[in-house]
Amino acid sequence: MRRICVFCGSRPGVRPAYREAAEALGRLFAERGIELVYGGGNVGLMGIVADSCLAAGGKVVGVIPRALLEWEVGHEGLTRLEVVDSMHTRKARMAELADGFIALPGGLGTFEELFEILTWAQLGFHNKPVGLLNTEGYYLPLIQMLDRGVSEGFMKSENRGLLQVDENLFALLRSMGQHHPPAVSKRIRDEKQL
Repeated sequence: MRRICVFCGSRPGVRPAYREAAEALGRLFAERGIELVYGGGNVGLMGIVADSCLAAGGKVVGVIPRALLEWEVGHEGLTRLEVVDSMHTRKARMAELADGFIALPGGLGTFEELFEILTWAQLGFHNKPVGLLNTEGYYLPLIQMLDRGVSEGFMKSENRGLLQVDENLFALLRSMGQHHPPAVSKRIRDEKQL
């Protein structure tokens, strides 16, 4: 993977471990020559991961909607900052640029980006790996909800498997590098009719 898109919070969170995970990810990308693609902000975990990657000599591409340029304080020190017309264009552009995706802790925007990219994978719009860095167990309730979606018959286990989860960044990148998208029918059928 040459470029990985990172979804993460525009706030730093209350635990030092969140900041540390963002810093470690940025450094690791730079060390491995992986270009960081992210939302272009200079605040919260977004700014931390970008600054860490840049400080370690890495390349960072930000994509930010014009309407959020001041709100998220667009990062002016990036390798490249693309200003786009909407959130929809932002997500599509980040997906176009990336060879894979990782979500760090974040709020509604991070959840929405993660679920949209997973939905696109489920529908076969892309076959890129999607990872979740479960720092300090932040995403445990979300993981449990996904597992319940399978047990309650709302998701196929193959689609649940599209999300690779780990608390260890190195292990997560390793599993993402070995990603083979499952062969899943894209057709939705009422299982009772089969």
